[in-house]
Amino acid sequence: MTRWKELPSGLDDAERQLVAQLRRLKDSAGLSLAALAAKTSYSSSSWERNLNGKKPVPRAAAEELAEVCGAPPERLLVLHEVAETARAQRTAAAEDEPRPPRRMPRSRRTAHALPAVAVSAVLVAFGAGFLSGAAWHRDDGIGAKQHAASAASAFPSGHTYGCDRVRREPGVITAGHSTSRDVLLDRGSTGWDVVEVQCLLRRHGFDSGRVDGVHGEKTGRAARAFQKRHGLAPDGIVGPDTWKKLRT
Repeated sequence: MTRWKELPSGLDDAERQLVAQLRRLKDSAGLSLAALAAKTSYSSSSWERNLNGKKPVPRAAAEELAEVCGAPPERLLVLHEVAETARAQRTAAAEDEPRPPRRMPRSRRTAHALPAVAVSAVLVAFGAGFLSGAAWHRDDGIGAKQHAASAASAFPSGHTYGCDRVRREPGVITAGHSTSRDVLLDRGSTGWDVVEVQCLLRRHGFDSGRVDGVHGEKTGRAARAFQKRHGLAPDGIVGPDTWKKLRT
């Protein structure tokens, strides 16, 4: 498995999600950058730049990676579209910044706002667990059902939760806040799944900060340190591989 560099701190959340999934897919297929270059139309140096967040990932590269890894490309392409839309919005905002403000007709303002709403909605879905490691290879909906059950009870923010229920059950460690094993959590994610991760990180000796169900800087730092120790991609994103190590 590739020892990945930490992604640039200034990388947009949408692009970060895409790169993290591309990394996981590559690692799950056991391909080196050289092997990936031999099987695609992109060089190893291009893959190095793309997979380390140095350059935006081309749509064709995402499609080719999915193909050589034997995975359905649809989820990668959804992430790519979200990242591309967010990038276009940032560019447009930067170009519009020096211009004097002008009032737009209501219909145009609404149309302009729609892409941002769509981007936010998709990122929330992915950040809350729309993608799972198992979903790359099957579409049985187990991860989605688990997440739906977890989300059914509203998460009360602004509180601190205890980790006194951490215990080992047959084949798994649990903190009693969530039964998830594949929900994808990145910076900004909130909920009982994050509380569970924070408690499990503490159980393994990594300080995740305040146990408040918010995946912030301290939780991300603790997750990256945990991932480094266990030979995982140290991106701070809690996915199926990290869940597996946290629960063993």
